[in-house]
Amino acid sequence: MSTAKISSSRPLRVGIVGWRGMVGSVLMSRMQAEDDFAGIEPVFFSTSQAGGAAPDVGHGTSTLLDASDPAAFDGLDVILTCQGGDWTKAMYPAIRGRGWGGHWIDAASALRMTDETVIVLDPLNRHVIDRAYAGGTRTWAGGNCTVSLMLMGLGALFRNGWVEWMTTMTYQAASGAGARNMRELVAQMRAIGDAAATQLDDPATGALELDRTVAEAVTAGGFPTAQFGAPLAGSVLPWIDSLQPDGATREEWKGHVEANKILALDPVVPVDGLCVRVGAMRSHAQAVTIRLTRDVPLADIAAAIAESTPWTVVVPNEKPASLARLTPVAVSGTLTVPVGRLRKLRMGPEYLTAFTVGDQLLWGAAEPLRRMLRILREHVGT
Repeated sequence: MSTAKISSSRPLRVGIVGWRGMVGSVLMSRMQAEDDFAGIEPVFFSTSQAGGAAPDVGHGTSTLLDASDPAAFDGLDVILTCQGGDWTKAMYPAIRGRGWGGHWIDAASALRMTDETVIVLDPLNRHVIDRAYAGGTRTWAGGNCTVSLMLMGLGALFRNGWVEWMTTMTYQAASGAGARNMRELVAQMRAIGDAAATQLDDPATGALELDRTVAEAVTAGGFPTAQFGAPLAGSVLPWIDSLQPDGATREEWKGHVEANKILALDPVVPVDGLCVRVGAMRSHAQAVTIRLTRDVPLADIAAAIAESTPWTVVVPNEKPASLARLTPVAVSGTLTVPVGRLRKLRMGPEYLTAFTVGDQLLWGAAEPLRRMLRILREHVGT
């Protein structure tokens, strides 16, 4: 099978897989908003509806191809997938094994830590991407959502060599676990609201009585917990992903290995902490503690963060600004990544704390993939 060769004389032929899922839907919306489809020839795939009508994104009608058939991807320049890790694990070796040499852009974690893959977050690691492209890299992956959002907020501190170590305590939204989990969170909220409706309507109801009603509702049989395995509404879940040998979860492990790989840090900077699921819908927040390599003035830290990307903003360490601009509700659906609560800690002038938040489905998932496709188009034209 001949290797796919990209020619600057024609649009990139881009196979898109997983476009109907949550991340895929956000990616499609962003690509349409940024007119990305005008510069490519999209070919849509499906694992369940091959032969059906593909979405019309301005190129006319077409037919969905079979995402389970490796041969169906022959001749593509790029495969852009949000289908998930299981699909990638099965299809990546099958497609590459046919001699396909195009560019693979993946939202899943399956390939992130392989030597052949670069984790993309171009506002912070464009130099890594360009160097890898020049060296022949053809496999690109979006990073873990929480890691990408942390770096969008605080990556400037790493780039300046100011971070000796970092611990991050996350507040991760239901969207990070998937669409079914988002629905379950809302179902849990409804079940609590229904159980307490009469008491809420009665101003004379005491707080303890209301609390008992809620406690009984979340522990009663029939309370929806099939996805999370426990009540999330009215609670938090201090466990995300699988246990690792050192006692961390895999989600916590990703904070260290992916942050260092994205920024190509040398020497390696320790990153660790606890990952916790909270009852937000689609934006992750995290509180960080940083041991600085020296006593950097707070004004210099704030300036470096504010100048790091066009989307990163510093929120004053004041209550009104923090409540208005530094919450999941404030950033959901936007590309803004605010950083606030910046202050030095009592432990000494080399200790810094901060709070940051960002949309898990945008910079945490779809946006780096969309931008990587743009970068490939730029390289083709050079």
